Amino acid sequence: MSAAAELLGADGPFARSATQFAPRAAQQEMASAVEQTLANRDTLVVEAGTGTGKTFAYLVPALASGGRVVVSTGTKNLQDQLFFRDLPRVRAALATPARVSLLKGRSNYLCLYRLSRAQLDPRIKVRRDRLAAVEAWSHRTESGEIAELSALGAAIAADDPLLFQVTSTVENCLGAKCPDFADCHVVKARRAAQAADLVVVNHHLLFADFRLKEEGFGVLPGADAVIVDEAHQLPELATQFFGERVSTRQLLDLARDAAAEAQTFGDAPELVDAVDAVAIAAGELERVFASGGGRATLAAFRRHPGASAAIVAVQNAVESCRDALNAAAERSSGLETCAARARDLDSRLRRANDDARESEVRWVEGFARGGALNASPIEPVEAFQRFLAAYPGAWVFTSATLATAKDFRHFQRSLGLESARTLRLDSPFDYPNQARLYLPRGLPDPNDPLYADAVADTLVPLIEAADGGAFVLCTSHRAVERIAARLRGTPVLRKYPLFVQGEDAKGTLLERFASAGNGVLVATSSFWEGVDVKGAALRLVAIDRLPFGQQDDPVFEARIEAIRNRGGNPFSELQLPRAITALRQGVGRLIRDPSDYGVIAILDPRLRGKSYGRVMLASLPTMPVLDDLAAIRSFYIGMNDEAARLGVVDVNASSSSVIGSNAGAVAGGGAVAVAVAVAAVAGDEAADDVALPSTISSGVR
Repeated sequence: MSAAAELLGADGPFARSATQFAPRAAQQEMASAVEQTLANRDTLVVEAGTGTGKTFAYLVPALASGGRVVVSTGTKNLQDQLFFRDLPRVRAALATPARVSLLKGRSNYLCLYRLSRAQLDPRIKVRRDRLAAVEAWSHRTESGEIAELSALGAAIAADDPLLFQVTSTVENCLGAKCPDFADCHVVKARRAAQAADLVVVNHHLLFADFRLKEEGFGVLPGADAVIVDEAHQLPELATQFFGERVSTRQLLDLARDAAAEAQTFGDAPELVDAVDAVAIAAGELERVFASGGGRATLAAFRRHPGASAAIVAVQNAVESCRDALNAAAERSSGLETCAARARDLDSRLRRANDDARESEVRWVEGFARGGALNASPIEPVEAFQRFLAAYPGAWVFTSATLATAKDFRHFQRSLGLESARTLRLDSPFDYPNQARLYLPRGLPDPNDPLYADAVADTLVPLIEAADGGAFVLCTSHRAVERIAARLRGTPVLRKYPLFVQGEDAKGTLLERFASAGNGVLVATSSFWEGVDVKGAALRLVAIDRLPFGQQDDPVFEARIEAIRNRGGNPFSELQLPRAITALRQGVGRLIRDPSDYGVIAILDPRLRGKSYGRVMLASLPTMPVLDDLAAIRSFYIGMNDEAARLGVVDVNASSSSVIGSNAGAVAGGGAVAVAVAVAAVAGDEAADDVALPSTISSGVR
């Protein structure tokens, strides 16, 4: 047994110091693999099912290694959870003197310079009492983290104008020329990160640092190892970060900041005119986006009335503004920074409109206000390999959802990690006893105009059987609106509080849902992952349809076309694996703790009727499958009685006996059944319908 595994064993410091710690074989196996990877400076891809304890499994060998380690996770919330909850426990148990640091993007820190400017600028339209409260807080805070401001009235929304005035961006930061540079919270956080043995970042910051590193200004420490948690997000994030993006908001921000700098001199009318031209052109492009909306290829967007002219006007205005700012840059550090921003935007606009690059797709995205022009690589593998080379040393990629039917090839191929060592560890949770998979019969095809109504009608008796406590996960905002409206109009459900995405902030909705105990939450993509509701407040997860990629996504469509052009099959190589990852994330919302129990309802009839349904089922945790509502009611009654009697479900009592996969249970052939199913879908999504055997509904697997 490795040293890391022993530390997490029955005689280790965690067992002695943590009252609720129980050794887990899967956790120890992962810790050993991570320890070996760090020692050999190799690359490891490890899938660790929910409940494995993967955070401790990589933190223990990371801290014990004596090297410098960067840990990157998916979101700022997960960063905080790892840094403030998990990391202190590990450090205390190991009694390690290792220095640790939390580093976030600059928009998470107060900018003292911009705060002082906001206080003096009468044009800024924010409540002055709130601005005064921020100023008072600025004298008390040590970290300068904006999250501390949540106590200022209600929680501050991400788009609150106040935040834009008191934080900086890469574009408007004055850097070392800032008069407040010595007290800068961003600089202090980065210095702490550079001195730390282990620094916790998020994926966006990790990619952003790579861009800075390419320019010679990276801020993360020279790491011996990088550990990437929630690694299933990387392929899409890589596509975003290795492309270019110019938004109307960036253009308007430049115009506003440059105008403020120019007006301090009062003798630069040509510069003021050039800056105003950018604002006017960006405003016109905003108007075009308002009439277009959504995502589209650049070619399709240009066909909208006025779109081509608006894009040309923006390009010309930015080019003229660039020249005017370059000429005036020496007059102040603020104008110098604006000139650099104008040069950068000009360069990115050129790339976003350069149709000669066949390896990239040009597309646009409309927002509630304005939009963005984008250039994205169709395949990010080459750029990602440069990213890996920039941080030489060990790499660990981990998540609960990296494999497709126990196969890592899709994830490895998407990032060029074919030579990496792989390890897959099942969840220790007792799914056969804690959960049921409900696949109702009789629902129409998802393309039927009345499908959403049929889903809502199917949900009503399910929610009643569960007595609320339901997540309804949808694949589109339109489905959220329609299903929520039908549930709201159903009299028998009025005793269950209904929470709908978009009606309040995500965090607020989750808090209210968990507090209600019998709520029903209807939501889409952002609630499929990174959401952790433990206990009886969540006992039903219903998924409206299989989460295949949206057909109107220009990047996704370009990737499909690229696979076809090289003779591959887009469905089996891209669409199916992506759908499986998303489905597994949604399913993973239910069982988050050994005492959790409930039903996962997947309402899409294609899971039964299409041959690829076998592959999808093979990728889910093993659990009994039911199609009888009476059996669902009986399950809830039994589990409620058991929970009342025991208070908890002992996961260690039977987890070791959970063997096999859904494919084996469905088709009776284990790995052979998976291979047959994969072969069956190699032709296309429209493969012949294959009815699953009747044993799937027997409730015994």
